[in-house]
Amino acid sequence: MELPRLDALALGRGTRVLVRVDFNVPLRDGHVEDDLRISTALPTIQRLRERDAIVVTCGHLGRPKGAPDPQYSMRPVAARLGELLGADVVLAPAAVGPRVEEVLASLSPGDVAMLENLRFDPGETADSPGFATSLSGSAEAYVNEAFGASHRSHASIVGPPRVLPSAAGLLLQREVDVLSRLLGDPPRPFVAVLGGAKVSDKLGVIEALLERCDTILVGGAMAFTFELARGGAVGDSLVEPDMIDTCRRLLDTGRVLIPTDVVAAQDITDDAATQTVPADAVPEGWKGLDVGPDTASAFATEVAGAATLLWNGPMGVFEVAAFAEGTRRLAEAVATCRGFTVVGGGDSAAAIRQLGFADKVDHVSTGGGASLEFIERGDLPGLAALRKGRRRG
Repeated sequence: MELPRLDALALGRGTRVLVRVDFNVPLRDGHVEDDLRISTALPTIQRLRERDAIVVTCGHLGRPKGAPDPQYSMRPVAARLGELLGADVVLAPAAVGPRVEEVLASLSPGDVAMLENLRFDPGETADSPGFATSLSGSAEAYVNEAFGASHRSHASIVGPPRVLPSAAGLLLQREVDVLSRLLGDPPRPFVAVLGGAKVSDKLGVIEALLERCDTILVGGAMAFTFELARGGAVGDSLVEPDMIDTCRRLLDTGRVLIPTDVVAAQDITDDAATQTVPADAVPEGWKGLDVGPDTASAFATEVAGAATLLWNGPMGVFEVAAFAEGTRRLAEAVATCRGFTVVGGGDSAAAIRQLGFADKVDHVSTGGGASLEFIERGDLPGLAALRKGRRRG
């Protein structure tokens, strides 16, 4: 996919560049707990500073209800960005308005500012033309570095490219380039590993991948709806009865593999009593919460033979130690796979980082939902906006 490139963006000394970032990071005790989404945007911010631009970052944090809420302030995010840059990052008091203009007017070439949470204004998620116009009016050029938010038709994503010279950030470009390789003619065998809770959440991407993959390995809670479709007993495991016929159709392709054994428990706690049982014989009152050792070995063998691999979604409730082994073994297999490996954001990206394998895969996506939607549809609203928008000043 051809997107307008960052280095082709015409910038003069002191040009204000609005950079939409995906800094929706976890906080703990008022501090950033995981700064991956901040650190991966640094190359774009530094490239703009090297060109003497004034960088105005904007993004959202959490889900405020269209009004200022102190617990969702970007203040700790601005502080962490400043630490990583080794420079002061000024936090504007709002996203738009006269007070914001006062802050931006005081900046010099190479300076970095951050707008307050975009979602403090209801116009952001509503794609309000007025909010988009006000936001765009604070800058002379626009860069989208928020791949993880580009599946949303929000004002800061689709609005500025209509009126400002625009370009893709370096991270966003990398995300698109990597995922496009999966949609083209990737080396085979192409294996996808999908986890998560609900088949309905990933039906579109499963069907899109079936057109391209040799094998799809299904873990996580959604595997039990497939098992139910096959006639197995799943106890109290999470299932979607209205998806049974769909799962049966997908299994009939012969390219969707599901667990043969699972780790079951009655409670989701570290000290819960567990038992490993056949996936089609989970006792009543028990629920499957991780893939079992036989499944982990079989999945690892499939992964080892992949020339192209996509992993999205954990194999169980990996946040609880008693049900993390399946995900750990899969992450280890992905890390040692000799093919081209992509981890598709979300919980699987968090798992592979926590387990220390992130530097052993070719690409860890910063966008969970955006990655899946791109694979399913081959495009995103934010990418379409860049392609259709203004290219030159």
